[in-house]
Amino acid sequence: MKRFYKDVAIVAGDAGYEVQLDGRPIRTPARAALVLPNARLAEAIADEWGAQGDVVDPRSMPFTGLANGAIDQIVPNRESFAASIARYGESDLLCYRAEGPAELIEREESAWNPLLEWAMRRYDVTFHVTHGIIPVEQPAHTLEQLGAVVAALDPFTLAGLSTLVTLSGSLICGLAIIEGGHDADAIWAASEIDEAWEVEQWGEDAEAAARSARRRAEFATACTFCELVRD
Repeated sequence: MKRFYKDVAIVAGDAGYEVQLDGRPIRTPARAALVLPNARLAEAIADEWGAQGDVVDPRSMPFTGLANGAIDQIVPNRESFAASIARYGESDLLCYRAEGPAELIEREESAWNPLLEWAMRRYDVTFHVTHGIIPVEQPAHTLEQLGAVVAALDPFTLAGLSTLVTLSGSLICGLAIIEGGHDADAIWAASEIDEAWEVEQWGEDAEAAARSARRRAEFATACTFCELVRD
């Protein structure tokens, strides 16, 4: 759509922070008030709207999109949405190792073991790790603990976490990002070890490279969104 506003401003209220266009608050696609939990996230979203040219392109406003999703999709269905994310713990990428060759197994162990060890300390859980694709059942206590952790998160954090977990295939990778203290680039590289190995062995075509770049950019955006929410 064509740009219909001139000024972008942030207004603080009792419920949170609003981004206003020419003095009118932004509404989500479902017509709810776009109220943000803190000033930094509001500033990031205001910057997205302020950077628009003659045409407003939603694809260039990922933070706005994630915030819209948090309000329109997650707030009304928070419990079920959180449960859908927590289910990734049942088949977490980090628990499924290659059967060979030895170099790939070593790469996975080097990148994935520290993340599992962090999660075990952080959440007082254990994991069953297997080699191959045959499903392995995780301890009930682990699934309950991880489910409770995800269920306690606010809708905005859940919006970012959903993207992180979906792209990485790992609930543990997503939780490591939102908890802070982990390098996002290292986490992404860890989640892409198998794909990187395949590229090393067989090469990568332009289409696959472009798809990988898009996924990496989406992951980075979700990492930044979670950081903004956390602050």
